[in-house]
Amino acid sequence: MTLPERKNYPQLGEVKAPYVHAVKHGATLYVSGLTAFGTAPQQGDIAEQAEAIFEQLKAVAAAEHTSLAALREVLYRHYGEHLPASSLVQVSGLFSTDLRIEIEAIFAL
Repeated sequence: MTLPERKNYPQLGEVKAPYVHAVKHGATLYVSGLTAFGTAPQQGDIAEQAEAIFEQLKAVAAAEHTSLAALREVLYRHYGEHLPASSLVQVSGLFSTDLRIEIEAIFAL
């Protein structure tokens, strides 16, 4: 039986709360919700914050020896320009009033 491995990535900054950046179980990586907190876009709009989050996701993918490109290739191969729906959940607020978006991810490694 494989035990879950809790992981933090130095590229994402020091974790100062009781959580980890991700949990790896077998060939699956569950990434905690990422935000633009502590980055220049923290004061920016939702697009700027989303860009900062995707940069963090790219850093996680690189640390795990994979990339986000594989996801994009699969989506476009199957759907072309007609990409599928995705979940978007509205919450009353995140832990900082500056933050506009938080993204969680699951990687198949």
